[in-house]
Amino acid sequence: MVDKNQLLLDETLLSTANGYIGVRGNFEEGYPIGIKTIRGTYINGVYSLVDIIYGENCYGFPQNGETIINVFDTQGITLTIDDDMFSVFDGTVLKMERRLDIEKGVSHRVIEWLSPKGHHLVIDIKRMTSFVYLQCFTIDYSVTSVNYDGEILITSTVKGNVNNYVDPNDPRVGTHHQQFLEISKIVINDHIVTMEATVSRSNIKIGVDMSHSCAFKYTQKNETVTGKRKFVVKKGETVKVIKYCRFYDNRRSELDISLDKLMSFGIEELYEKQENYLTEFWKFGKIDIEGEEAIEEALNYNTYQLLASAGKDSLSNIAAKGLSGEGYEGHYFWDTEIYMLPLFTLTSPEIAKNLLYYRYKTLDQAKLRGKSLNHNAAKFPWRTISGVESSPYYPAGTAQYHINADIAYAMIQYYLFTEDHEAMKKFGFELLLETSKLWLETGHYYNNQFRLDAVTGPDEYSALVNNNYYTNAMAKYHMQWTIKIYETLIADNHEDVIKALKEASDKMYLPYDKSLNIDLQDEHFLMKKPWDFEESKDKHPLLLHYHPLVIYRHQVLKQADTVLAHLLLDDRPLDVVENSYDFYEPLTTHDSSLSYCVYGMIASKLGRVEEAYNYFKKTVRLDLDNSHGNTKDGLHVANAGGAFMSIPYGFAGLRIKSDGLHFKPVKPVAWQSYTFRLNYKKNIVTVRVSDRMTITSEKEIKVTINNRVYYILGESSIEY
Repeated sequence: MVDKNQLLLDETLLSTANGYIGVRGNFEEGYPIGIKTIRGTYINGVYSLVDIIYGENCYGFPQNGETIINVFDTQGITLTIDDDMFSVFDGTVLKMERRLDIEKGVSHRVIEWLSPKGHHLVIDIKRMTSFVYLQCFTIDYSVTSVNYDGEILITSTVKGNVNNYVDPNDPRVGTHHQQFLEISKIVINDHIVTMEATVSRSNIKIGVDMSHSCAFKYTQKNETVTGKRKFVVKKGETVKVIKYCRFYDNRRSELDISLDKLMSFGIEELYEKQENYLTEFWKFGKIDIEGEEAIEEALNYNTYQLLASAGKDSLSNIAAKGLSGEGYEGHYFWDTEIYMLPLFTLTSPEIAKNLLYYRYKTLDQAKLRGKSLNHNAAKFPWRTISGVESSPYYPAGTAQYHINADIAYAMIQYYLFTEDHEAMKKFGFELLLETSKLWLETGHYYNNQFRLDAVTGPDEYSALVNNNYYTNAMAKYHMQWTIKIYETLIADNHEDVIKALKEASDKMYLPYDKSLNIDLQDEHFLMKKPWDFEESKDKHPLLLHYHPLVIYRHQVLKQADTVLAHLLLDDRPLDVVENSYDFYEPLTTHDSSLSYCVYGMIASKLGRVEEAYNYFKKTVRLDLDNSHGNTKDGLHVANAGGAFMSIPYGFAGLRIKSDGLHFKPVKPVAWQSYTFRLNYKKNIVTVRVSDRMTITSEKEIKVTINNRVYYILGESSIEY
């Protein structure tokens, strides 16, 4: 009845999170010894420092890294009946159902169980991390007796002696197996248990309050507090216990609701508030697909998990694995700006602005990082939590200078979509300016061309190359828009820098091969040796089977690179885009979860709808099918963002430009229609694509569909 091999995967897929706290979908009662589990609870932006050990240290290498920590375990609830402790591994499971309700915002487990002595129970467990009260985590635990009269014992715990998970054989997982919490306070006061701790080395203070909907008797042993209560139950009766937990940390003074206040609402009111929040989110976030219900459900599951992963304040961002696991040590990458932020820009601009403001608040750290690289400019870290660099392997980390342009691109797209002049004046322009200076520091002129040498593009299987097309093209866009914003909104005090940016952007070298009519991933890419794909067909990801130098010398891609530039910038002739796609696609292993969606969206642009549809199915099912084999370590949240993007940016061909919204729609044969909604300049825009494209707007907007301009007010149905 219980698939032991599925448990780790389900812990991730059924995790509950709200952007502040995340709780993996572990069984409350735990597993027997010998069954693997990653039992975890995480607070976004709470981390410890860890030493980075180098065999050969060099100037500018980061000496400390950051890692997200596993915090207090409040999941524990056990049930004892007639001396038998409930476990799905003992007795007989007559039925068990687990699901995540993305409309109500709760995870739900229902087990119909016969104890070893034959006592028949139905155990109903709901979990919630509140989107309204971000500190709040609840477990709603109900036990219904079918054939038993007598006592049951419910035991509930909060534990401070927790460890992080490690896998020394996988570089995508942390290697720092230790207890990061130093418990400083445990108080049992009336009906509330309080546990506080200091995070080792970062000295962040965190705490949790725990209580229940009825009185429990609490005892403490070491770093665990246990509450117990006996209940008398008769056939047909239900015993219900609500476990309330409130997490907090000293970085967020604005989160100050008390546990007593949370409990005063009652669980039903908290559920109602949760559902109301999600109803508002789904007004824009939900995508409707007519003709393939299972795909629609998978797509919206991905969207929900992205919402659940996103920091809702300017002190946190979105980790590569969200708050569902410890993969990549909880670090924020460029994934946020290029793959995750588009959802929020299109549907929830306030969240998008907070995510961008987080980058602005870490700009001083980025400037310090720039200095360590001998630049008088900001260089954003490749991997970070607090804003400092945590990547020890510089060829695939620090050398990815394109992260500056990625953050700038997201800021520009947000601005074009929202016309938020205040945000651009308050922090956006400074962000653009300080990061654009990096190109002047990094680049140089040769033969009257501006060149960027020794960088790594998105494809981490080609490191330290000269003139990576993606980096150069995105840097050019970055500089051009810094100039535009300066001239239209600022126009003060930066003339010398603006002049230098204009010259560099005008003379930016973008490698191109005339004979193949393709944009070159880098200027030497065609000189590399072809990769033997047949020999390596069972050795994926390549990074776990080949030394990096072997990979770097060959024509092989981990993920979309030049093709991604064609998607984001949309500024190249269609024949160049098509030739480049045809050249790079067979060379791409898709070892990165960021890859399928990009190739799918470009396939849509090229009118290869079936090809795009096949890539979309791989994208939307990547975690649900565990196709990369490491979903146990957390969701691939950037891929989830790519799944969402695949509808508006892929099949509908949306591009956000200075003159408005552009569309180039196509539709998979398997669907009758698809529909999405945009929160465009505080205006609701609904887009439906069937055999026609129907756009509904409350205010008049200008849109361009297949290069023809339309002005939409109300509903317009347009052939495409």
